Order: sequence, then C-alpha cells, then structure tokens
Amino acid sequence: MASGNARLPTMAWRNIWRNRRRTLITLFGIVFGVFMAVLMTGIGDATYGSMINYAARMGGGHVVVQHEGYQDLPTLKKTVPDADQVRAAAEQLPLVTGTTARISGAAMVATAKNSLGTFFVAIDPTQETVDTFGLLDANWEGEPLSAPDQKKAVVLGKGLAHNLGTKLGGKVVYTVTDKHGEIVSGLARVVGIVETGAPSLDGSLCMLPIDIVRGHLGYGPGEATTVSVFIDDHRDASGVSAALASELSGDSVVLTWAEAQPDLAGFIAMKEGGAVVFEVIIMVLLAAGIFNTLFVSVMERMREFGIMAALGFSPRQLSSLVVWESLWIALVGLFASVVVIAGPYYHLSTKGIDYSEMIGDNAEVAGVMMDPIMYVSLYPTSAAIIAAAVLLATMISGLYPAWRAGRANPADAIRLV
Repeated sequence: MASGNARLPTMAWRNIWRNRRRTLITLFGIVFGVFMAVLMTGIGDATYGSMINYAARMGGGHVVVQHEGYQDLPTLKKTVPDADQVRAAAEQLPLVTGTTARISGAAMVATAKNSLGTFFVAIDPTQETVDTFGLLDANWEGEPLSAPDQKKAVVLGKGLAHNLGTKLGGKVVYTVTDKHGEIVSGLARVVGIVETGAPSLDGSLCMLPIDIVRGHLGYGPGEATTVSVFIDDHRDASGVSAALASELSGDSVVLTWAEAQPDLAGFIAMKEGGAVVFEVIIMVLLAAGIFNTLFVSVMERMREFGIMAALGFSPRQLSSLVVWESLWIALVGLFASVVVIAGPYYHLSTKGIDYSEMIGDNAEVAGVMMDPIMYVSLYPTSAAIIAAAVLLATMISGLYPAWRAGRANPADAIRLV
C-alpha cells in the first residue's frame, strides 16, 4: 500500500473541504486565536522592549559594570577604578553599540530659597549620544553640558528646579560625600533645565560634568561608579554580560539590565506571565474546538473508514489520514491568519493605539516612562512560538479522532446505515 500512503495527503486535503461550513468555522477559530495571541504577545514585545530601552537610555544601560557591592548598597566609595579599560574591552564585543562611564550618588542641592536631598549623575558629554542618554532627546530649556570639565555648570530636572525656586542662570550649591567619607561642596550655575515627562525623574535629576565631580570626590582620572554598555537588542544582554565578565578582574561585576533594575524586571515578568496564561487559555479553547470538529467528522465517516479497511487500508493508514487532515487544517489556518492579520498588524505596528486618556501623560513604572501610544511589534521568535503552538494544538486535537479512525472494523462498519 505504498501508493496508498502517497495518496493520503491528497485524500486528506479533499476530505477537509467535504464539509466547507464546518471547516471554515474551524479556520475562523484558528484565525481568531492567532490574532489574539499575536496581539497580546506583540503588545508585550513592543511595550516592554521600549521600556527596557528607555530605562537603559536614562542612565542604566543594557549591561552595567559596577563594584560588586554597589547594587546592594550604592555608595560613592564603591567604584570601578579602570572604567576606561572596561569601556575599551566592551567596545571590542560585536553586539555592543556604545559605552559610557558615569558617576551617580546622593547629593544635597541648595539655593537661596530651598534645599533638597536628591541624586546626581555625572557624565562625559563627549561620550553621550541620544542612543545612550535619552535626556539629550527630552525637552530642554537652556543647553546640555558641553564638556567633562565644564566649570560651575549643572543641569536640573524641571521639577527639581521648580522645587528649589531657581531657573536658568541661578546659583546652586551641591553637597556630596567624597570617596573618603568627607563632606564636600561645589558651586554651579544652572545651564540647562530638562523635562523628561517622568515626574520622579524630573523632580530629582541633577546632572554634573564628570571630571569636575571626580575632583570633588577624590577619584582617579578613569574612575567611575558605573560603566553602561548598550546593545541593539536587549535580549542579547545575557550573552554580552557573560562575554564581558570574562574580560574583567578585581571587584567589578557585570549585570544585565534585569539584574540592575529588578523592579522593572519584576513588573515585566509579571505582565508577561499573565499574557502567557491568557494565551494558554486561548490555545486550549482553540484545541477543544478543533478536536470537536475532527471527532464529529470521524464519527460521521466510520462506515467509510470501515469500507476503506475492507479494501486494504491498514489501521495505521487510516489514522495517518486523519492526522494529515489535522495538519492541513493547521497549515491552512496559519496561512489564513497571516492573510487576515497582516493589515491590522501593519496598522498597529506603525500607527499604534493612543491610550493616553487611560494612563495619563506621565505614567511611569519603576521610574520608567510608559509610551502613551501602544504599538504591536512581534519578535521573530515569538511568531515562531505562536505558529508552533497552533500547529501542536491542532495535531494533538487530532490524535484521538485518528486513533478512533484506525480502530474502524469492516464488519461493524458495513452494518452502519
């Protein structure tokens, strides 16, 4: 029956169209399930990827090099003494697109009207671009810092400037604790005021030139508290982290963005977990619908299967016929899903959905702004997983009907009317 085996795919294709209405209803269920899976997964891929990149550009980086004890208790005593060498090693890795060295810590900022405790970040403007420091692409009043040794210059967040009662050109005194535990102060004028849209960041940001801060803190020429490493795809952070860790020595450690920002990572993991549960429920319902279609089809054709068995078809061939029918339904369903979903997916990936009225203009999570425009962008691996899940669910749904078809008895089937 080798020729019979070769004809099974063709016979299965014809069989699924013998009852077009039932097949079309099944295909509609597959398309709807795939659409919901693409929507949920695509929103997650786009939204969470955007949040991770935003957090990286706000100062963290996709991969962070810092002192091994800095994550647990950040202090200005815990530094990366050879930040320039670390940057050089990172830039040799193929996936790295940029690196910067920064100093950050607690500070007291005061004006003639008020004083507030906040945090500062010291940067080298010559190392920063809009791809490594999102503040450069924010709303500015005045100018960003221009040099690492720019004297008596400070940039404040709009909320912090308002709370301090100062404006462009105003004098600010900042006080920090240096590397040796001594309290030191510096005087600067406000050269820029920046508004990111994140209230917590705008209300606490104080930006200073890195070489000036190094002098205040007693740091060496290449010393910093963190080295931020940037890549195109945040999913490669673990690989880059492992590769860079093998190049380091001393007390420095390499962290991925998830390890450096556990609050953000926890939020994303919680949301992704909820989406997975929802998608599993969809797939179970989809599998149940396909099972019902295939089982009813098989039971209606038991006499036919009995006659085929009498003509020489083996139980294995009869089961294979139903399995082929399941496979055809899955493949046609996936093709129909691509055709139907292509238009909505293009619109959602380019235009998005404006839900700013629901979350407000300044919604943030763990200090990271949420884009008020919701986009859909599906990673290739996510698309492959959805396709594999639909294929698997359909094939599993056809196993029992296939088993029943293989048990068709010619003598019993002939008695059926």
